Amino acid sequence: MPLKLMYITNDAEIAKIAENAGVDWIFVDLEINGKEERQGHLDTVISKHEISDVKKIKSVLKKSKLLVRVNPIFEGSKDEIDSVIEYGADIVMLPFFKTKEEVNKFIGHVNGRAKAMLLVETPEAVRNIDSILGESGIDYIHIGLNDLHLGYRMKFMFEPLVDGTVEMLCKKIKQKSIPYGFGGIARLGTGLLPAENILAEHYRLGSSMVILSRSFCNVKEFANLDSINQTFKDGIADIRKYEAELSLKSEEFFLQNKMNLKMLVDKIKNSCVTD
Repeated sequence: MPLKLMYITNDAEIAKIAENAGVDWIFVDLEINGKEERQGHLDTVISKHEISDVKKIKSVLKKSKLLVRVNPIFEGSKDEIDSVIEYGADIVMLPFFKTKEEVNKFIGHVNGRAKAMLLVETPEAVRNIDSILGESGIDYIHIGLNDLHLGYRMKFMFEPLVDGTVEMLCKKIKQKSIPYGFGGIARLGTGLLPAENILAEHYRLGSSMVILSRSFCNVKEFANLDSINQTFKDGIADIRKYEAELSLKSEEFFLQNKMNLKMLVDKIKNSCVTD
């Protein structure tokens, strides 16, 4: 089964291009509460999307689903979730939660009107994963490597992928028959950690979704929409072709890839400059 591909944008033209190229879920990101404090020192994207973008993006989509990341549970959560569902969100994502109580509140706010997706990205959520998975009404789970590695005070984002944390989570989530995924990927042939190695690990771990990272198609680096369109089409075609190849690989290939991935991550981690 091909991975569901997600791409974050609040630009209607880019959303149409991504959809036509085969992106499954267009991702509007409303999360802002606490994010600057956690990630402001990193080269990560802190989206400045607005609730009106939900309606705008929904109006141009024909086949892709609209995924909206709301803020972590706060006093305005119910109103925010009501609004994004009213404006057309197919899937609502809860970030940066720590307890089953927050998850329970979130699922209650969604109330079956859209799909409920959890973003596991805190050490506390990992620690509480058994009680969290006991909650009914969870439709999808994504494991967020960026905040997770920060929470564990690690140096490199992909360390939780090779230290057993992601594998442990995937096994537990799989037992509950909830579709899951983790992290993001750049275009094949690019990335500090090769996208090919990461994709193979998605297949080994039974993942069914991945985010196309900013570097997959950083729209600010292109002069026109035609070149953005071509980049999306070529990049997604490359992913689908490689997925078809992975479906034919042996268990030995995936175990070797797991070892190679760990060596690469250790090498990158050890070269990271400490503060």
